[in-house]
Amino acid sequence: MKKAERVKFVAETLERLYPTTPIPLDHNDAYTLLIAVLLSAQCTDERVNKITPSLFEKASNPFDMIKMDVDEIREIIKPCGLSPFKSKAIYNLSNILIEKYQGEVPNSFEELEELPGVGHKTASVVMSQAFGVPAFPVDTHIHRLAQRWKLTNGKNVEQTEKDLKRLFPKDTWNKLHLQIIFFGREYCPARGHKESECPICSQITKK
Repeated sequence: MKKAERVKFVAETLERLYPTTPIPLDHNDAYTLLIAVLLSAQCTDERVNKITPSLFEKASNPFDMIKMDVDEIREIIKPCGLSPFKSKAIYNLSNILIEKYQGEVPNSFEELEELPGVGHKTASVVMSQAFGVPAFPVDTHIHRLAQRWKLTNGKNVEQTEKDLKRLFPKDTWNKLHLQIIFFGREYCPARGHKESECPICSQITKK
């Protein structure tokens, strides 16, 4: 397949398999989504969803979050890993949201990426899923699939994001990144991947 054919095939296959794309992280608003995405770094969405009910029961907004101290937050989120870093980031960004944004989550990439513990990928998820702004959050899983599908030869997620944004229409980005995540989990895992049984890899390599 030529690249344009691969792009079309990937988009059509993902749309057929995943016409609806629920957000994998449980949340109620932009703040709880931001915290959930921050917790998901090097942790599965499934585990995050088991931890956040306990956290959000105590604090589902920045005002309640800073009533706890860092150690209290750390104790709750410990199963997510990186808890020393994440607990400080959650506490500090909650303070900043109160002081600078009246407790609201800002809706710009620049302001989000200035918050402690919030990188470009986390900001992209919040912008796309909380505010509906076109973004293409690329993590290591999407990076891996884009390479397998010969949609990028980027050496890092930043380059892969640029390549995918160039290849797919802007109005599909928010849904497409979730479709790729779902597909990767079901058909195209990092380990134990059977190319012949993968609906996309099997066709791309065959043609």
